[in-house]
Amino acid sequence: MNTKTSRTKLDMTKGPIMKLIVLFAIPMVIGNILQQLYSTADTFIIGNFCGSASIAAVGTSSQPLEVFLCVFMGIGTGVSILTSIHTGAGDDAGLGKLVRTAVSFTYLAALPLMFLGIVLTPAILKLMQVPADTWDLAVTYIRIVFLGLLGNMGYNMNAGILRGLGDSTASLVFLVISTLANIALDTVFVALLHMDVAGAALATVIAMYLSWAASIYYIKKKYPELPFSVLPGLPDRKTLGDIMKNGLPLGFNNSIYTVGHIMLQSLINTQGSYFMAGTSVSGKIMGISSVAIASFAAAMSTFAGQNYGAGNYRRLQRGGRIVPFYSALVTIALGSVMYAAAEPLAGLFTKEPQAVEYALLCLRMQLPFQWCFCVLNTVLNLANGIGGVKYSTVVNLLMLWAVRIPSAFLIARFYDGHYVTFGVSISFMFGMAAALGFYRSKRWKEVTRLAKRQAERSQKMLTNTERIRGRNNGSFGHTCGQALQG
Repeated sequence: MNTKTSRTKLDMTKGPIMKLIVLFAIPMVIGNILQQLYSTADTFIIGNFCGSASIAAVGTSSQPLEVFLCVFMGIGTGVSILTSIHTGAGDDAGLGKLVRTAVSFTYLAALPLMFLGIVLTPAILKLMQVPADTWDLAVTYIRIVFLGLLGNMGYNMNAGILRGLGDSTASLVFLVISTLANIALDTVFVALLHMDVAGAALATVIAMYLSWAASIYYIKKKYPELPFSVLPGLPDRKTLGDIMKNGLPLGFNNSIYTVGHIMLQSLINTQGSYFMAGTSVSGKIMGISSVAIASFAAAMSTFAGQNYGAGNYRRLQRGGRIVPFYSALVTIALGSVMYAAAEPLAGLFTKEPQAVEYALLCLRMQLPFQWCFCVLNTVLNLANGIGGVKYSTVVNLLMLWAVRIPSAFLIARFYDGHYVTFGVSISFMFGMAAALGFYRSKRWKEVTRLAKRQAERSQKMLTNTERIRGRNNGSFGHTCGQALQG
């Protein structure tokens, strides 16, 4: 591998753990900020040049898109985990098969989903009880955004491969390109040409394909040793099976999770367009305050995969303890800033006083508990990185279906529908407690056992080395004594 390429990767199997985690996470934090800027550009520009119904349409439209993306995103995470394991183990042949199969799978999944999304959009919006004043705008926005599904999936798959390699910097460059393009095109299509949500959707689609194209160019230029192709070929059956084994549980979890979000969104939609707009605005601000969560979680997954593949169990065990703690501290700091600045931030997105009031209500119910989500997300990514995807799937399902949805419905039924988002905070607390149970699981106990064995082996080697040094020093001293006596 050439020197220029190796500098773009982080070997997380050696060196100070938190320094590597931070170095990996910093580009992703900046990238996540840009991604939030990317997603909030629509809300900001539409909120200032259109109206609350348009904001509500954009806000409620993210859920149907996720229904189709969620399974693929889980599989993409599975590819990232496998990339980390192959990289840690030094398995170049397996890595090559994985990359070829991932490219083929992107096309096989994206094109049918793009068609289904366009056709099924009205049925999904009807299920979500979208109000009449928002219906046409939401249908228009979603159908246009679905045209960018291939670009979205292609970029996310390529970003996952790069994260698995230990390269988190590249995604930052891609996001700069797509974010600047999205904001510029939003300004032209919405502010100047008055295309409303159709213009915002078109800007998003173009930005998605630009980001995908940039990721393809980067991989082919920086990693020529990878058999990466632009067009699909025949996937390797065994590798595809491995991808499905690791990715399908995550994809299934994502799909069920998204269906649950649609049910929660349906509760939100029954409260009217002002409340819809307020929750959309609060979601954007929550997203900004959570930029470190996704970054530390992705860093944890890569760290765990590389060290598990390399058999560094002592290092893996130590990282499993310290990374969740420090990521929670960062999240608390960011959340505190967002809480203090909530009112002026909400006012940037909408000029409707009632929408701002609802946004502040949602933020005050969720921001104080966001650190719990950080801990559960980091621990579950530790589990995913070492192959414990079933554990994270079960925790997420329980968190959503046993806690979040029931509590939201109970709040709406017996208290006040404007407080339904507090169900999210309740689920954060439950999810953190359940995620911490991973440290008592069989898989983690095995890691602990292997780490203990490595520690004993290292201690034995150290003791033997000291004995050899002691004998050598004794022999040297005896020889010197004889020489002095002589």
